[in-house]
Amino acid sequence: MMQKMRGQVGKIFGVLFALAFVGWMFFELGLDVSGQGPNVNTNELGRVNGVPIRYDRYQLVYQQLYEQARESAGGELTAEQRREVDQAAWDRVVNDVLLEQAMRELGVTASDAEIREAALLEPHPGLAQNELFRTDGQFDIKKYRDFLNSPSASEEILLQLEQYYRQAVPQAKLIRRVTGGLYVSDAELWRSFQDRTETATVEYVALDVSRLVPGEEQVSDAEVRKYYDEHKDEFKRPATARLTVAFLPKTVTAADSAATLQRAQAIRAEIVGGADFAEVARRESADPGSKENGGDLGAFGRGQMVPAFDQVAFSLPVGQVSEPVLTQFGYHIIRVDERNGEQVKARHVLIPIEKSEAELERLDAKADSLEDVAQRHGIERAARTTGATVRTGVTVAENMSYVPGIGSGLEALEWAGELPEGERRNAVSELMETPQALFVAKLEGYSPAGTVPLKDASAQIRRLLVLKKKQEKAKQIGQQLVREARAGKPLQQVAAARGLEVQRVGPFTRADMNPVFGQANAATGAAFGVPVGRVSDVVQSPAGLFIIRPVARTEADRKAFEAQKAQLRAMANAQAQQAALARWVQSLREKAKIEDNRSQVLRRSS
Repeated sequence: MMQKMRGQVGKIFGVLFALAFVGWMFFELGLDVSGQGPNVNTNELGRVNGVPIRYDRYQLVYQQLYEQARESAGGELTAEQRREVDQAAWDRVVNDVLLEQAMRELGVTASDAEIREAALLEPHPGLAQNELFRTDGQFDIKKYRDFLNSPSASEEILLQLEQYYRQAVPQAKLIRRVTGGLYVSDAELWRSFQDRTETATVEYVALDVSRLVPGEEQVSDAEVRKYYDEHKDEFKRPATARLTVAFLPKTVTAADSAATLQRAQAIRAEIVGGADFAEVARRESADPGSKENGGDLGAFGRGQMVPAFDQVAFSLPVGQVSEPVLTQFGYHIIRVDERNGEQVKARHVLIPIEKSEAELERLDAKADSLEDVAQRHGIERAARTTGATVRTGVTVAENMSYVPGIGSGLEALEWAGELPEGERRNAVSELMETPQALFVAKLEGYSPAGTVPLKDASAQIRRLLVLKKKQEKAKQIGQQLVREARAGKPLQQVAAARGLEVQRVGPFTRADMNPVFGQANAATGAAFGVPVGRVSDVVQSPAGLFIIRPVARTEADRKAFEAQKAQLRAMANAQAQQAALARWVQSLREKAKIEDNRSQVLRRSS
């Protein structure tokens, strides 16, 4: 059918063009010369509603995601990152099978005419990023169509493209059916804009429970039992390991930052000296979202970038190349291509702050020594030998895996769980790695998943109930302070009488993670809802109890909103559609019978 797209022969791209394109087809679509995927292993990894998931299908997706993750990470992945890729690949294949089943059940198909139209108007995402189809860094639809009309697009390639569109077009129709009718109104857009741009500054009194309600509160055994019975789900115990860890941090140093700045200055000098900005960005930038587009960020409004970037983007003269700009992502070299009121079009090159190759080699040598000495002489001696930091009593659970200085401890937890029970005591791991550190672990203790019995949970429950009782009494005291302040006494005076103090925080937005109150809770609501200068009732957030008095607020700029409304609506509609699709796919997963045999099959094949 795709052969019918050919009319007169267009521009000939030549042998190199054809070879490069065929190479992309093999890599991206996983097709060999027979049109089939690689026959690495035909074992079933599992089933979805009885439909088998073959190893080759999973492996194609895994390889694509692995390469993307490795490019983003700038090198080989850690064991933890490989597990994340494995799970993401499995989830994608399962979702694809569920979508295929849904399309069959709903009778969603694509006609030949729809496939031809999609092929001409909507190139595969991989093609849109391919340099062979770009002009001045932008996708060139004419080059793409010329290729489809040229002898370089062989029968084989066109058949492979047709195979892609026969799957992609019905999926797109299904997604439109699921998400059709979604629309974000002006009122919703305005509210979201307000949440992100309006600010509040407040004075507050944190009601210190230990100061206001000293001493102990009595909690009976019956109260403990009642709480346990009513909150059984809270006492489901995940697999947990207690560890001693010795780690070498991979964090960057001041020397690394200085070296990165020097590199950024050299790249800027190259651009100022006449090098093409887009070419330099494609070669040097670490921003995967803009790199292939020559650093092009498109159009954006005020407040959409991090503050330091935003300030330069809205003040730098058009066409000028900025000095390196430091943000939490690294150093940026920015060029503003166009500025129109509250909208900017700009390009950038991102140079992340990373360790030098020499420093990485020294760290690797230390890590090898850490592992070797730990295995032969123990973790404490290994730490002394290498200068590693040691922590004892580190607890890692499936739901609380973060270890300060190391990051995720899930690899260590998995290692502990796989050890035979008789070999767990004081076992020492091989070297493990996270994006933050290299480390070894000694196992102090391990508990498999289960339910915490009442006798083990009683102390925790008792502490919680004591806190709740104290909080209730602290609320009553706080409301008395509120009454006194509303009667005319200065807030500082009524707070000081109870040994408390008035503090200030802000300006912050509703969308910010507030350093005092947390995010999107009653305290944030009071900061924006109580009239300026008035005192709130006692409000509670996960961070504690507070009395809040707003002292200043800024309003959202309606003119700026109107200038950005079309772009904001497009983004909001896309987010709403993604959320609706995710909910729908999740509902399919919840109803489906999914068998996951990866651990057995992959272990046998390794």
